[in-house]
Amino acid sequence: MTLPVVRRHRALCFALQIALGGALMSTLPAALAEQAQTPQSPDILLGPLFSDVQSAKLFPDQKTFADAVPKSDPLMILADYRMQRNQSSFDLRHFVNVNFDVPKEGEKYVPPAGQSLREHIDGLWSVLTRTTDKAGKWDSLLPLPESYVVPGGRFREVYYWDSYFTMLGLAESGHWDKVEDMVANFAYEIDTWGHIPNGNRTYYLSRSQPPFFAFMVELLASHGGDEVLKTYAPQMEKEYRYWMEGADGLQNGQANKRVVRLADGAILNRYWDDKDTPRPESWLDDVTTAKNNPNRPATEIYRDLRSAAASGWDFSSRWMDDPNQLGSIRTTSIVPVDLNALMFKLEKMLARANQAAGDSAKAQQYEALASARQKAMEANLWNDKEGWYADYDLKTQKVRNQLTAAALFPLYVNAAAQDRAAKVAAATQARLLKPGGIATTTVNSGQQWDAPNGWAPLQWVAVAGLQNYDQKKLSMDVTWRFLSNVQHTYDREKKLVEKYDVSSTGTGGGGGEYPLQDGFGWTNGVTLKMLDLVCPKENPCDSLPAQQPVAQSAPQKQAAQ
Repeated sequence: MTLPVVRRHRALCFALQIALGGALMSTLPAALAEQAQTPQSPDILLGPLFSDVQSAKLFPDQKTFADAVPKSDPLMILADYRMQRNQSSFDLRHFVNVNFDVPKEGEKYVPPAGQSLREHIDGLWSVLTRTTDKAGKWDSLLPLPESYVVPGGRFREVYYWDSYFTMLGLAESGHWDKVEDMVANFAYEIDTWGHIPNGNRTYYLSRSQPPFFAFMVELLASHGGDEVLKTYAPQMEKEYRYWMEGADGLQNGQANKRVVRLADGAILNRYWDDKDTPRPESWLDDVTTAKNNPNRPATEIYRDLRSAAASGWDFSSRWMDDPNQLGSIRTTSIVPVDLNALMFKLEKMLARANQAAGDSAKAQQYEALASARQKAMEANLWNDKEGWYADYDLKTQKVRNQLTAAALFPLYVNAAAQDRAAKVAAATQARLLKPGGIATTTVNSGQQWDAPNGWAPLQWVAVAGLQNYDQKKLSMDVTWRFLSNVQHTYDREKKLVEKYDVSSTGTGGGGGEYPLQDGFGWTNGVTLKMLDLVCPKENPCDSLPAQQPVAQSAPQKQAAQ
């Protein structure tokens, strides 16, 4: 067996081990039935104790208690709590400390002195690598068969779309074994849960994130050949079915979970979370948002908040009617251009994988689906008046006007018409390009997925997408400006961060529900890719060179990965 197949086999064995609880069972259906049982998230397990702890603000970060591990059966802890909580001497903090292992902040990583930017990132991979093939019975952490790289900071688990950009960096550093491990883990999650959760926590199981698994498989196949495509075709197909569930029965103008049928009959996708309760990791924030907006059903607000978390853009004016009012969020009534570009890529990769497996008929079916989606995107996700790709509004039944960095996703997946790509490039240069990179939106709302923040994955989407359409100068401008931002921040603070303020160079980003995080997986990966773009292959560089190079066409194929 080739290496990816070996890892797939190991992941399947691990899935059965988890399903069987370590014991032998007489029939496979029984094992599969047990495996299909979804573990409960901590807000369900702990009921009023969970909400009381979060309401009391015992911890600065609401994620802390969501990640705490009960020391005994949660039902017994909850029964004790109900008996004790009305006693005059009851101390909630003491009760939590006695009954839970609360995650503690790890020792701060201090890099060796004098490291270049590349050396610092190469040294971080081992610091950010975790192995959790076992987890406690009541732990919110979901075990995975292979090791994985976490983003860093408060993010102690693996995240779906973060991981692709992290894996780009791992590949650049020569860690193909880690890339293979992470692809195997995500395939295992698809086999186990039917989709890749937002992260490997029980409280993330009700949603996914931007579907980058096809990109991960493509990256690994660039190293391991077509055998990788054939190995992971079943998981790509299963993920596709998850996103398209219910599509066949929809009438025009109807929606079901993650799929919608527009008035013109076009089938497209939206973000969705299966739950309509406060997010455990941001419980008090969500409850407060709902209370501040009594004219909307709380469950509706919770669903839209959760669905924005599924988008990865949590939060942004992109999803709101009023950029200054988070309670006006309505993610589920918006059809996102970036999600549908990624679904187009998934369909194209399924066509390629089936062709590699010798199933031409199936390959043609997926090519037809990709073609139909591309036409639907051009018809419904293009704002002709403004001259850029944008999201479709299910309530107004027309394309929205807001320009966001998501407009570059059709270029990234080679789904854009040539003339429209040129218009997107012009709009990007005029309105999104800033001294420190591409701004996420043109709106400064205080939310972290708005101006003036720039995020590494969106920089890479812009760079690669612009190169795909021969916009080399603008692509290099984005590369140089963001890389300068990363380098200047590193020079001053000796770290890479989750997001950057692109209104200048050398400043970490702000806004959102939590402080700026260090690490940071996807920034590390994109930075390594960008270093390769600004220096010739024959003379690679470890830090930002002294002068911006003239845009070259050579890295075009590399950037499109």
